[in-house]
Order: sequence, then C-alpha cells, then structure tokens
Amino acid sequence: MIYEHIQGLIQKAIETKLIYPSDRIYVFNQILSLLDIESSSEKTEQITEDSIPNLLEKITTFALDNNVIEDNFDDKEILSANIMNCFVARPSTINEIFQQKYKNSPKDATDYFYELSKNSNYIQMNRIKKNIHYKAETIYGNMDITINMSKPEKDPEQIKRERDFKHNSDYPKCVLCIENEGYAGRLGYPARANHRIIKIQLGDENWYLQYSPYVYYNEHSILLAEEHRDMKISKGTFERLLAFIEKFPHYFIGSNADLPIVGGSILNHDHYQAGRYEFPMTNAPKAFSFTLKNFSNVTSSILDWPLTTLRLQSEEKASLVQAADHILSTWKNYSDKKAKIIAFTGNTPHNTITPIARMRDGKFELDLVLRNNRTTDEHPLGIFHPHSDVHHIKKENIGLIEVMGLAVLPARLKNELDEIKQFLLGKHSNVATYHLEWADQLKEKYGELSHLELIESAVEKELGDKFAKVLGDAGVFKKQTEFERFIKSLNRDGQLDENRDA
Repeated sequence: MIYEHIQGLIQKAIETKLIYPSDRIYVFNQILSLLDIESSSEKTEQITEDSIPNLLEKITTFALDNNVIEDNFDDKEILSANIMNCFVARPSTINEIFQQKYKNSPKDATDYFYELSKNSNYIQMNRIKKNIHYKAETIYGNMDITINMSKPEKDPEQIKRERDFKHNSDYPKCVLCIENEGYAGRLGYPARANHRIIKIQLGDENWYLQYSPYVYYNEHSILLAEEHRDMKISKGTFERLLAFIEKFPHYFIGSNADLPIVGGSILNHDHYQAGRYEFPMTNAPKAFSFTLKNFSNVTSSILDWPLTTLRLQSEEKASLVQAADHILSTWKNYSDKKAKIIAFTGNTPHNTITPIARMRDGKFELDLVLRNNRTTDEHPLGIFHPHSDVHHIKKENIGLIEVMGLAVLPARLKNELDEIKQFLLGKHSNVATYHLEWADQLKEKYGELSHLELIESAVEKELGDKFAKVLGDAGVFKKQTEFERFIKSLNRDGQLDENRDA
C-alpha cells in the first residue's frame, strides 16, 4: 500500500499545482529515499484517494511500522515536513511568483501564498479542524470563542527526551527567525523543511510574511523582522503597520504589546500578526469622540469596548503616525493613582500599547489599546490582567488576538465543560474543583435543564460572558472620568468635544 499512498500524494500535489506532472518520477524517488526504500519493483496503477494531510499520516505510519523513524512527535513531524519539502519550490521561485501576482492585485498574491501554505501542510489543517469555535452574544456584541485543540500535547516520554537532550546550538535563535526557512527541525524544536517566507520591504527594512501553522482566523499571518531583536512599540511600529496595509489593504495588521504580562508569548523577536478577518472589535461602536489638539486632520474616538481603545482615522498616513506617537509618548509617562495607573516602578516601565491598523472606506485607521502590566499583592499576575475569579477559564496573557475579541481558550476546557453540562443535567459528573463555584451559579440561574441542547446554549453564552469579563479586567480605564483625565493630558488644557456620541 505504501506505493499507492505515495502516488496518491503525488497526484494530489499535481492537482493543487504544487508540482507539474513532469516532476512525478523525481518526487517519487525523493520520497523513497526518505523512507529508506532503495528501489521500487512494484508497478501499481492504483492510488490512494485522500487529502494531503491524511496521506501524509498514512506514509508516516508506514515509516513508524518499518522502523524508519521512532515513535515520537518530533520524528514524525520532521519526516512529514521533509516529505512535503519535495513538493515545495525554492524560496526564490515562490517570491518571484508572489511578486508577479502582486502586480495584478495584492489579494491574488496572498491567495496564492495562503493556498501554497495549506497545500504544503505547513498550515496544519487536520489539526485546526479539531478546534471548537462559535460566537457568543455579550454586552459588547458577539465574541469569538475558540477552544484550542489543534496544538498536539506531548506525551511524558517526549517531554523526558527533550529534558535529557543536550543541545547547545542557538541556531535558529528563535522560532520566528528567518533562518527557520527550510530548517529540518530537531528534538524539541519544530520541523520547518516545508516552510517558506515572502520578503516585504517596509520603509528601509526587510520584513517577512508567513502564515501561522495553527491559524486561529482566516489567513492568520505573521510579519517578522529580518533582525532578531526584542519587541518594541515605537513610532516605527506605526509607520510599518500603516505601510503594510497600504501594500495589502485587504488585510488588518496589529502588534502584541512589548511588556511582560500584557505582551504576547514571544517578546524576543519583533513581529506583527495580520490576516483577512473581521474581529468583534473591528465594528465596535464609538462611546464618544474627542478632539486631539494639533491634529485637526485626524478624527479620534473612544470605543465602547472592554479594553481601553482609542480609534484614530485619517487620509494622511504621516499625520496618523504623528498622532499615534504622541499618544504613545504621553501614555508611557502617564500616571493616575485614582485609576491605579502608575507609569514606572523605579526604572521599570508599566505602560505600553497594543496597536491595530486597517483600511476603512479609503482611510487609514489605527486602534490604540492602552495596556499596563503593574502587579500588586491583591493581583500578583497583574492589576489589568484576568482576575482570579476568571482564572478557571482564562489565566494566560491577553494578547493581540484576545484584545480584538477572539478568545483562545485552553484545550482542558473541552472535557471540563462536558462535566459541567452533565452536572446541569443532574447526572453523575466530575466537575473540576476550580469550576465548582461557577457550576453552582449556573445551576441556580438555569435550574436543572432537561435538554442537552439548552444546556450547551446556556454554557456557551456564559462562557462568552466570562471572556467579556476577562477583557474587562484588562481594561485600564473603567470610568469616563478616567478617560477624560487622560485626554486632557493628551491635549494639556484640551477638552472633550461637546458633541459626544450617544
């Protein structure tokens, strides 16, 4: 059957235009070599009809059964990536095709690269299908809820092997460095043989576009700096974000904050996240408008959103950059003890911004989300971080994706929520200790529901409300008077517009 699986994979690669029919023999021989098959005497006209990810799994199973690889996660990943690398063109060819398609339209270029990244199995579509996702209505509109089931869990043996493995190399320096392109991988480090990146010039720097292997939304992409350097939100950030959406107006782009607690999981390599998706925050209504002194060609408003968000719009990119830089500079040094905002502890900064850029109706738009990472004895994980009453749902950092209204919740919740549903049905259940208080609250609110569909709907709604509370905890200003004090600081002696939106 292995020959039928290989020929099936080759046929699917031809159909998806990864290779041409004339490449068939070459690719077949390359795969034989990876499987330690010296020759093929069998002739078969049969091919296995299946998807590329499924065919890869069948071929990997053959390699495992025939002792080509060991039964561990990394060996299987490395083999799969090496097999798909036989089908993927060299970086120079892919970049050339991307640029040719870009001349027709930016959308054609990204469509090409996104399909390539899926067909090459760099984007792990089989695993992504395991994610649980739905929309939940909250006081801030519909939120996107995702329970992340796509990232495979490592078994104890794999974890032990990684712990015992001594590897002194710092190559690549991190998982976002450009040196990952084509890297075979190793124990404890992801396989990237089938990985490709697109060079994008922003200002006087080279940046590189890739897609996330585990996309959380449509065309979830990453834009990474050529230089391995720490994340930093600055005027240059705003310039690059706006330059990117000028080149790719069908995408949004944003950055995680650059400080611990309020930043993303990777702070040692400057990068942004982009894509073609409307997050709940995208169409959040205005709470009120205000005038930003000295920036008459920039419209400014505060969003009705759980995190403190200033939205700026302008037809002039340079003016928008200057306005955003003014807000960033002011915020980084802003303290308001009544609102529990302190800019510095000694020389340690606490204030930063999560910025998001998009084009809207021909105008440049920037959302600036104010963040503060200060901790106290009462809130040791952060004052403006999910508080202890929601840790049973979400304890991790609130990064860019969550800021925009998409919850990425841990895989443990799938089984834990099933136990809560059984509890609400009045059946035997094993509700996790940290969910007990919430489960009791749900039973008091809904009683014992008799239909599973009603319970599932109720739990989804309540989970959405919990996520809205998570985001509300991360908002630095809770009252309008706190907004007003900051806006006065921006304008020195400026005032709010009298014509506030209702």
